[in-house]
Amino acid sequence: MARKKFDIPDIYESPIIRKVKDANKVVDPRKKDLEPTLLDFGPVQFYIPRHFGFCYGVENAIDIAYRTVNEHPDKDIYLLSEMIHNPTVNEDLQARGVRFLFETDGTELIPISSLDQDDIVIVPAFGTTIEIQQKLKEQGIDPYEYNTTCPFVEKVWKRGSQLGNKGYSLVIHGKHHHEETRATFSHSSNHSECVVVLNPEEAQILADIMTGDRPRTDFEKYFGHKSTENFDPITSLEHFGVINQTTMLATETQEVMDILKEAAAKRFGESDVLDHFADTTDTLCYATNENQSATLALADTDADIGLVVGGYNSSNTMHLVEILEHAYPTFHVRDAEEIKSDSLIRHFNQWDKEIKKTDDWLPKSDKPVKVALTSGASCPDVLVDEVLLKVLDFFENTKDVQKVIKPFEKQLDEVA
Repeated sequence: MARKKFDIPDIYESPIIRKVKDANKVVDPRKKDLEPTLLDFGPVQFYIPRHFGFCYGVENAIDIAYRTVNEHPDKDIYLLSEMIHNPTVNEDLQARGVRFLFETDGTELIPISSLDQDDIVIVPAFGTTIEIQQKLKEQGIDPYEYNTTCPFVEKVWKRGSQLGNKGYSLVIHGKHHHEETRATFSHSSNHSECVVVLNPEEAQILADIMTGDRPRTDFEKYFGHKSTENFDPITSLEHFGVINQTTMLATETQEVMDILKEAAAKRFGESDVLDHFADTTDTLCYATNENQSATLALADTDADIGLVVGGYNSSNTMHLVEILEHAYPTFHVRDAEEIKSDSLIRHFNQWDKEIKKTDDWLPKSDKPVKVALTSGASCPDVLVDEVLLKVLDFFENTKDVQKVIKPFEKQLDEVA
């Protein structure tokens, strides 16, 4: 997909991180080098990954949403739910008068039936269900006129539709309550029997049921609440493919595919497996792959701690945290305000699903403290700047920011 230029509001512009990113694009236009960039401020150093922050789909959604608000100041404008999983962006849109029709879990805030045909409804980057699309049409509202659905989510839907037309069932790797997975399930179940699996462990359970190594009654126990009504783990999995929620760990999706492909080979024979299992690796989101690969490279550094900036309900952000926390202590913060001092930080723990406070989070050392700093795909770079500057304030005799980023500005000037 050709990269187009998006109009992103000035409030999200980043004077520091953006220059590093742009310089890396100049030096490595083919994106072959995943080596993190080191910003050396003396007593503290920051490792910045090759890929992170706003992806194509998020920039597309922001462009459409803000342009819609600016071009229609006299109309009532609604978002179906959070446009992306970043509180800064969503709160700014609300401050501009945009209202949400649903919570992220699908709870109704404003009835669609109360809208009229002159109202504007923006479909978020996650997409929406066929059922909601139909309700909007019944109110005289075109659900596609202000549609910010990520093109890569739509690519997954298209691939699913192609398989459905061939009589294939679909296994969806995702969180069944997530907006994107709910939308994908809705579009997919329109033409295929579908079941959602969360992780490789659930994929193995489904595989064992499929091969007869587990009783069929286990299907209802584990998947009855997240499958189509007529899904049968034996007949429905005679021909199937795996598609995913685009923000899941790409390596996990591949593992889910491998587990189910192996089960198909066991059941139907290795020589006939491709007649029963469809290869859908081409649907994996490139931005998710790039960000996660760059984060794996970040995990290989000698950083002392990690800071990941992003919304606390952002799936892709949580996966970046998951990668880094295996390498060193890692803190998921929504913005710089969560960093209370050099001895106290508020952060989200995805495993306990709660916001926690950690004392003495910032290492004290005679050597430079090394911080791995990244963000989720829905996080504006300016928030990463603010976190970097907040951490810098805790150290004395740091190098001037402008001097540290001067080499990157020089690289950009050379190609201007």
